[in-house]
Amino acid sequence: MVALVGKTNVGKSTFFKSATMVDVEISNRIFTTIKPNEGVGYVVSNCPCTEINKKCNPKNSKCIDGKRLIPIKILDIAGLIPGAHEGKGLGNQFLDNLREAPVLIHVLDISGTTDSGGNPSKGHDPIEDIKFFEDEINFWYTDIFKREWNQMAKCTEITKSDFEKQILSRFSGLGIQKSDLHKSIKKSGVDPTSPTKWSEEDIFNFAKNLREISKPILIAANKMDLDGSEENLKKIKEKFPDKIIVPCSADFELALRTASEKGIINYLPGSSNFEILEEIPEKQKEALKKIKDFLKNYGSTGVQECLNTAVFDVMKNMVVYSVEDENHWSDKKGNVLPDAHLVPQNIGAREFAYKIHTDIGEKFMGAIDARTKRKMGGDHELKDCDVIKILN
Repeated sequence: MVALVGKTNVGKSTFFKSATMVDVEISNRIFTTIKPNEGVGYVVSNCPCTEINKKCNPKNSKCIDGKRLIPIKILDIAGLIPGAHEGKGLGNQFLDNLREAPVLIHVLDISGTTDSGGNPSKGHDPIEDIKFFEDEINFWYTDIFKREWNQMAKCTEITKSDFEKQILSRFSGLGIQKSDLHKSIKKSGVDPTSPTKWSEEDIFNFAKNLREISKPILIAANKMDLDGSEENLKKIKEKFPDKIIVPCSADFELALRTASEKGIINYLPGSSNFEILEEIPEKQKEALKKIKDFLKNYGSTGVQECLNTAVFDVMKNMVVYSVEDENHWSDKKGNVLPDAHLVPQNIGAREFAYKIHTDIGEKFMGAIDARTKRKMGGDHELKDCDVIKILN
């Protein structure tokens, strides 16, 4: 799952609709989105069908001109305002909706045309939005832990129990992994055997580090098509050199996908170009020319790049294909490359079998690499775009 977050009135709903084509209310009113919108978007990967010159028959995904589109869940969260962790605006609702999201896409108004409260403005500094947003998320994480800290800390020391197990059992709803905890403890420089001695600053730093590790944030620098955006983009890249920042225009992406659905253009999400398929009015030609110039400058509208970067680079996933016939790369019915699976990078063959289905994992006897026809054991690490037959 990918969650779209940010302050109100920055184009989150437009980003969401352009990524999912789910019909949502789009407005410049504050709190247009109240309940989170859920939809299905796609990440794009090269399909192995191009290697065998056969048309594939996807069952759980799509293939367009050798590009495999794998579905992902996208959540559009209600807008955030300063003080959200204290319950201001829709703060509590907003933050609760983030609990299980493993990665956040911060949709930022890079043009500076909305103030910190989401009201129309001029010259607002987007650097302030990055700071306040991350502060709110970090304070929220800290508050969650502080509610149970004294009881948990005392229990850890009195029973000599494992601090990490205490965290995992009490805060399982946050989607925290044991490896996240270990990294956060080490980075914070705290003693997990004596949590009652941690200072307020220790608790905050631990929570902040844990949030950064377990819920990383990618910045979608939206509204790049507006005046002033280019200069602001340079400023935030200089200010935050370690952050992943993707320039984008959700408005342009939505226009392209809408035109593609109507058969006016041929456009693959994430592409740097599109083809006009029919005669259109001059005004529409001018609008599409403006978008073409944008694509030439930035390589894409940025929306698809945000999704791909979030899933493949930030979450560190890859795509592996499962087949039943390793010679024809097909299932028993002859469907070529029917199933594409999003899985963690370097996953083992046995663990991959369990990802497909528990029964397949329990009956696992080995796997075959469809390219090399070599048999592999359960611990063999798979690679991106591998085509695998599970033996059971």
